[in-house]
Amino acid sequence: MMPYKTTVWTVDNFEQISEKNTQLIQASLWIKKDEVVAFPTETVYGLGGNALSDQAISRIYEAKGRPSDNPLIVHIAEEGQLKELAAEIPEKARILMENFWPGPLTIIFPKGIKVSSKVTGGLDTVAVRMPDHPVALAFIKACGVPLAAPSANLSGKPSPTSAGHVFDDLSGRIPGIVDGGQTGIGVESTVVDCSVDGAVTILRPGGVTKEQLEEALGSEVGLDPAFTEKEAAPKSPGMKYTHYAPDAPFVLVDGSREFIQSLVDKARAEGRRAGVMTTAENEKFYNADAVIPAGERSRPETVAAALYDTLRTFNEAKVDVIYGEVFPKTGVGYAIMNRLEKSAGGNIVAENK
Repeated sequence: MMPYKTTVWTVDNFEQISEKNTQLIQASLWIKKDEVVAFPTETVYGLGGNALSDQAISRIYEAKGRPSDNPLIVHIAEEGQLKELAAEIPEKARILMENFWPGPLTIIFPKGIKVSSKVTGGLDTVAVRMPDHPVALAFIKACGVPLAAPSANLSGKPSPTSAGHVFDDLSGRIPGIVDGGQTGIGVESTVVDCSVDGAVTILRPGGVTKEQLEEALGSEVGLDPAFTEKEAAPKSPGMKYTHYAPDAPFVLVDGSREFIQSLVDKARAEGRRAGVMTTAENEKFYNADAVIPAGERSRPETVAAALYDTLRTFNEAKVDVIYGEVFPKTGVGYAIMNRLEKSAGGNIVAENK
């Protein structure tokens, strides 16, 4: 892979932005050359490439160091772009589009013939969403094509919620980054499978909760077996491999604050620098080499927004091990726990009660 001098195009006053913005036009020229550019969405920064071009999709995988059998999400700016991507639009998918697009919801459709086979990771379905971010929508329009865009980080690392995170991971590996400031939601989109007519299944929890989906549909929404069955093959982007991991080993702890502190004390007695990922409510309780709160436990949406930035901050703290608190698996807490479990790579310690 050739080294790049990575350009950062900063977009100001982006609430009034359009596809005619000079910075976005400059960035879109790379997309039209089948190259890749990072851009902000309301969830995390994405690494975009032309979803209809095999060459562009290969560049995404190359820049991220991502396995090519891991499917990508395609981002669109207008519903009309679905015609290039989906073979059909089931009725329940239409209901979800009306309720949650633009927004942090990715819908799995039967794949259309124009989609690069490299996008789908060998599946006969395609994942599509319309982001709720003015810069993302304007950039996609400026490019003139749907953009396949996984998170703009090195594969396996915490997803980026700022242009600085992208630069840290991908500087020299991509031509440029559209800087639209800090993202809002912080965890990736919810992924639902609507490719089987009449059924809706959550493949990845995210910014739209199970409860919200069921309220919109007026019926129950299923959960993919990959959540609970280790041998089940996941069908969603972001579910097949270990993700979101900081540099130091991350241990998720299901236990009291006293139990977490005992693990910290043991690690430090062994000569290891120990960190604790907690919340604002519990920050003062712990004595460790690094104690970093990720939002407020009473407001789980703040935890989601701060999650990846907090994991990256531990890299700067130079700790040898990180212990993280658990959260209730309700609402957005389900998405938080999914990401934390992935960060830990299954390394979960439970207190004996």
